[in-house]
Amino acid sequence: MKKLLIALLVAISGIAQAQNMSEKEVTPELVTLRETQKKEVISYYLALRDNFLNSDSLLAVKNAKALITSFSKFKFKKLTLEKMNEATTTRKEIVALATAIAATKNINKQRKAFSALSTKFWAIADKLKPADMPLYQQVCPMTGDIWLSESKDIKNPYYPKNMLTCGEVKASL
Repeated sequence: MKKLLIALLVAISGIAQAQNMSEKEVTPELVTLRETQKKEVISYYLALRDNFLNSDSLLAVKNAKALITSFSKFKFKKLTLEKMNEATTTRKEIVALATAIAATKNINKQRKAFSALSTKFWAIADKLKPADMPLYQQVCPMTGDIWLSESKDIKNPYYPKNMLTCGEVKASL
């Protein structure tokens, strides 16, 4: 019984030390790495948006695949269990939508998936936004489709030939 109690105390002490060590291990290098990962995910999203501005379905396939790879490596931090589950579910939905974009060269089907992807992306954008980059949610008033931008300038990825500047900033981070 005494040995069991001692073993239990040693185990509890080890857990407490591990928790303390993990809190102390947040180094400037890890912070920089996390910001780099955030920038990478956002940059692939923005590149995908730009592919639709240029009506380039082939590059959209390439950037959708890059977004999937980058986003799959990204780890959410400092969230409650409930928020972590929500973010993880949203990530799966975004990856599925990006997979749908990568699976077709039909620009209209890609844009439709991108609209749903953008809505999901905005839902967790506050967890993905790099510290030094503003993000704006923009909306096409004709269709209600949204997209994200690093600028307040409107460039509608859904109708670039007919309504390139049609839209408005709806929210910002």
